[in-house]
Amino acid sequence: MLIEVAGIQAPLGRAVDLAQSVCTEYADGALYHHSMRSYFFGAAWARARGLDFDSELLFVSAMLHDLALTPPFDSHTLPFEEAGGHLARVFTAGLGWPRERRDRAAGIIVLHMRDDVEPEQDVESRLLQVGTSADVSGAGLDAFDPAFVEALVAAYPRLGFAESFVRLFRDQADRKPGCAAAKLMAGKWPDSTLANPLERV
Repeated sequence: MLIEVAGIQAPLGRAVDLAQSVCTEYADGALYHHSMRSYFFGAAWARARGLDFDSELLFVSAMLHDLALTPPFDSHTLPFEEAGGHLARVFTAGLGWPRERRDRAAGIIVLHMRDDVEPEQDVESRLLQVGTSADVSGAGLDAFDPAFVEALVAAYPRLGFAESFVRLFRDQADRKPGCAAAKLMAGKWPDSTLANPLERV
C-alpha cells in the first residue's frame, strides 16, 4: 500500500509491510503515529538536502525504534534503545536480512538516543535522530515547511503523545537510573517535549 504525505513516500515491500504491522500490533496509537512521523520527518529532511538514503532500512528502524518501551519488549536491565536494537536484529533475521544489515538496523535504533551522527558518517542514523527529535521535543522544526508539518500531523495525529511519552521515559528513568532516558528526564527535556509546538498543530 502506497503511503505518502505531502509528496514524501514511504517505501514498498514485505519488510515495510511487516514492520508497520508489528508496530501497530504492539504500540498504542500515539506511539505508532510517532514512529510514522519520525520516518516522514527524516525522509523530508533528506529530500530537502538531496541526501540519498536507504528508505527501507530507515522505515523498518523507525517502526521498531520505540517498541522496547512497550511491556512485551521492555527490558528490566537494558536501556530501551539497546533492547530495541536486539528486537530489530531478531525481527530482521526473520526477514532473511544478512547480518550486516541486521546490525545496521540495530545500530540506527541505539544511536537515536546518542549524540548526533553526521549524515556523511551514517545517513540513516542521522535521519532517525532528526525525525525523532523534531517529533518529540520540537528540536529542528524550523527546518521543515509548515505545510508539510501540518499535513503530517493531520495524517498521523498526536493523540496526546507528549504526555504519554514523558510518562514512558519517567518509568524508564525510575527503573534504570543510568540510562539515556534518565539523563533526559533530569534536564529540560520533559518541559521541551510537553511544550512542543506540534502538540498545538
